[in-house]
Amino acid sequence: MCQLLGMNCATPTDITFSFRGFSQRAGITSDHCDGFGIAFFEDKACRLFVDNQSAVESPIAELIRNYPIKSRNVIAHIRKATQGKITLENSHPFVRELWGRQWIFAHNGDLHGFEPTLSGRFTPIGNTDSELSFCYLLDQLVQKFGYEEPSLDQIFDLLLEVSPKIAEHGTFNFCLSNGKALFSYAVTKLHWLVREYPFQPAQLVDLDVEVDFSQHTTPEDRVAVITTEPLTQNEKWIVYKPGEMILFQHGQPIRKESTYIERLERERLNPELKRITKADQY
Repeated sequence: MCQLLGMNCATPTDITFSFRGFSQRAGITSDHCDGFGIAFFEDKACRLFVDNQSAVESPIAELIRNYPIKSRNVIAHIRKATQGKITLENSHPFVRELWGRQWIFAHNGDLHGFEPTLSGRFTPIGNTDSELSFCYLLDQLVQKFGYEEPSLDQIFDLLLEVSPKIAEHGTFNFCLSNGKALFSYAVTKLHWLVREYPFQPAQLVDLDVEVDFSQHTTPEDRVAVITTEPLTQNEKWIVYKPGEMILFQHGQPIRKESTYIERLERERLNPELKRITKADQY
């Protein structure tokens, strides 16, 4: 399956250090070679770079490794295709407009039998389960809130309600951002950490590279990094609980909640809940 990388910051920050290590997994330290993409938010809009070449071979990826684009919200993805051809339209992250701003989504996982009915407001361009799930999430947001943009907490609540239903079809780990904050959800494997004052050195896992962040930061800086597998070997990465959603803003988690364990307990107490068909969920 694919791998995710997200970054949410208190001040505009570049992701070159993390991306250097992350991109090695596209053919050198791992086999996620079927395309890559990265999006950098600037307020309501973002710079989106995608390629169906691997992040090891792509000249675009080489640009990202060496060009310090600063942003408060970044989402990157390296693909190992499970559904959909290796084409540009199937490369993550995916982008759509909603409530006058761009939304960015990247998914790690594989969904089976996921065939929701879409309104037509958001339509997949490629043929991946990932883009389909993104369109469905946005559809649900519009269905719930209409033309009035909801608060981050309201978005969180809706995502927390809908995401476990999608996860019933397989593995559903994702990063989603609207430029204001970064939403993340995991049913299997996702990790996070926060770098803040006093900053310490960090050593990459995939490259023999170390950076002393105390030499490049100020006390006002704070950076949250989200990734499938830990990027560094000398920092404490926190593992997501199964079914946990975390909302990051200003470089730190501002809300965390998991419904997976609670759902299992409800099913244990009421076996009838297990008989709800997937067709009833969409």
